[in-house]
Amino acid sequence: MTAPSRFSRSAATTAAAFDVRRLFVGSCIALAATGMTFSVRGDIMGTLGQHFSLNHYQLGLIAGAAFYGYVGAILGGGLLVDALGARKILTLAFIAQLAGLGLTITAPGFTMLFTATLVVGLGNGLIEAAANPLVASLYPREKTRRLNAFHAWFAGGLIAGGFVGYGFTLAGLDWRMKLAAIILSVLVYGVVLLPLRFPPTERVAAAVSSREMFRTATRPIFLVLLACMFLTASTELGPNQWIPDTLGQLAGASGILVLTFVNGIMFAARSFGSRLLGNVGPVAVLAVSSVLAAAGLQLLAHAHSAVASYAAAAVFALGIGRCWPTMLGVVAERCPRGGSFVLALMGSGGMLATAIALPWMGHMIDTRGVAYAFATVSILPALCVLAFAAIWLHDRRTGVETTETLTVQTHPA
Repeated sequence: MTAPSRFSRSAATTAAAFDVRRLFVGSCIALAATGMTFSVRGDIMGTLGQHFSLNHYQLGLIAGAAFYGYVGAILGGGLLVDALGARKILTLAFIAQLAGLGLTITAPGFTMLFTATLVVGLGNGLIEAAANPLVASLYPREKTRRLNAFHAWFAGGLIAGGFVGYGFTLAGLDWRMKLAAIILSVLVYGVVLLPLRFPPTERVAAAVSSREMFRTATRPIFLVLLACMFLTASTELGPNQWIPDTLGQLAGASGILVLTFVNGIMFAARSFGSRLLGNVGPVAVLAVSSVLAAAGLQLLAHAHSAVASYAAAAVFALGIGRCWPTMLGVVAERCPRGGSFVLALMGSGGMLATAIALPWMGHMIDTRGVAYAFATVSILPALCVLAFAAIWLHDRRTGVETTETLTVQTHPA
């Protein structure tokens, strides 16, 4: 249910003096650059293993470093964005991404690869720490829809990175050239976004105290959603990072093309599926998405041809396509007094879970095989089905309002 709350005015006026459209577009480009780091890293995993003589567990640790960096940055950035403003956080993200990509290109071995990937992860996390509350502040009355549209560009970046990976491989270009392409995308968002003026976050505009913000993070509904984020994020990002390196072994398919196909479906779902949210509600969407994600992983585990891989990947993509931004949207709508902090907790929780899931999956691949790994991960979304169904039933039974819009108390300078 999405009934309006008792508050009569929104924080929409905080964005009135700012270029809302360019801020949103620039944020989308920044998130697309982040998405490119994920797919290109997935594409070069096998090459890095061969070039530096690394096993799947070590590769999982390197890939996981990006998520540890993401966790620290999104949590720290989420705490600081209200005080420093989104522009300063995004400037730090810009610097970290450029530095991390440069270090990766020049890395001599495991230690530097791990460190460089950690730095890239810091930049990625700072982007989400600043941009999620920025988008919620720009569009306070349509948070879930706009966050879905925003996060479509993470999938868009994954698609772009997938084409870069596949195309550069066909052209015989070195893996370092694939990383150089990401640097270009980072420079683009820096030019578009960083010169702009930014509005205050919704919590700051509504003069909600820090004490109330922290109290919101202890609400039972938030804690349940945070636990679900651990599961949905691991379901989405864990398998996505391993698909390029493993589907060739499992089904003879081009893993990077399958990943690009997955993210094409995700892009469409996030961009054009907002009407479904209004018709059935975001929690019901999350429950159905979890069913599809579990089914897709089981199908991937049993795919033994390229055609079967694409069919399984389509089901999986339909499952994971809406999860991350819809989880953020549900929290932003139900817990707006938590501000950027609760959004940061959600993002950092999801990334922490993925950092743990990646080497776990790598270990399963090394010891028991690819099919076993995908089948085991399918347990995670199955657990989410139970949790989301319980929330949906509770909402219907109690009839409580699930959306709150804050009243503006302050105005931009």
